[in-house]
Amino acid sequence: MDLKKTTAPVNTVTYNKNMIEEPTGNVYEAITIMAKRAGQINTEIKKELIEKLEEFATYNDSLEEIFENKEQIEVSKFYEKLPKPHALAVQEWLEGKIYHREAK
Repeated sequence: MDLKKTTAPVNTVTYNKNMIEEPTGNVYEAITIMAKRAGQINTEIKKELIEKLEEFATYNDSLEEIFENKEQIEVSKFYEKLPKPHALAVQEWLEGKIYHREAK
């Protein structure tokens, strides 16, 4: 997932209910699908952030002062400014990037 190229809004946006329910015909089903995708996105972002922050991890037994370096601070700031996972999921839904099928 390329988070630098996302077009999802950072602020709250009100969408037309018809746009949300159009692919499934049921707004509640659409919301359930988007919620599941938001959970997946959240897991992906968390894993990616932990991996990037572990690059900076140092393990020592001394009680020296621990500080964050400039790169670590920049990584943290980038992830703080990202749109929330639910906003990313809604954006993917509206762009037709989430695959779903009806159970029969």
